[in-house]
Amino acid sequence: MSVFRFGAILLIATASFAQSPQPNPAGLTAEAIMARVAANQDRSEALRKQYVYKQHIHILTHKRGGKLMREETADYNVVPTPDGTKKKLTLLTGRYWHKGRYEQFTGEPTPEKDSFDGDLINDLRDDLSDDKAKDGLARRWFPLTSEEQNDYAFKLLGQEVQQGRSVYHIRFQPKDKDEVPWAGEAYIDAAEFEPVRVFTKLAGRIPLMIRTLLGINVPGIGFNVVYQRQPDGVWFPATLGTEFR
Repeated sequence: MSVFRFGAILLIATASFAQSPQPNPAGLTAEAIMARVAANQDRSEALRKQYVYKQHIHILTHKRGGKLMREETADYNVVPTPDGTKKKLTLLTGRYWHKGRYEQFTGEPTPEKDSFDGDLINDLRDDLSDDKAKDGLARRWFPLTSEEQNDYAFKLLGQEVQQGRSVYHIRFQPKDKDEVPWAGEAYIDAAEFEPVRVFTKLAGRIPLMIRTLLGINVPGIGFNVVYQRQPDGVWFPATLGTEFR
């Protein structure tokens, strides 16, 4: 059994903003808040077409007990296209455990790509981003656009402050767990109705047949994305990560 960790830096940018926490004066419901988020996300797609950015992906697999089995680091240049984004691999390095020692490698094709660890790392690297999304993020993991939100129910948990900005704390879960696997929570900027942080987890357990076939339970599978506000006002995903067994 392996433990998988991966992280990605989708966009490097720094900015600082100050905001005093304020209550929810309009008494907005979770659905009303997320509807504004969806409208902003749909509108922002045109703005995100202007971004060219670098994507850095680092993935490791460990055996139970902590032994590193495989590690890969990949860098991409990502450019917008009329239909989404296009990624170009600029650097790939890694190492893997083979016959009692670690073997280093650079570039493609990667060695033992069809092994259990090699195949899963390759799939994670490919699935990390969505070529049809303007920000390169696999949006099926996060119910932010109007299309994705149709399948979810939302609940407002409260209002708090993160990084000096007032945010709404919202829980979401699928209306039909058989159709949509993800549930989670989102922190939404109260002034601009943009996502600050979103994390997801499986809404239900992996079917017994799949757990038995693969020998994995995956109790902690999920994704966490953090957004940053850019100087032109566009909110862009800055980091994405996960860890599961």
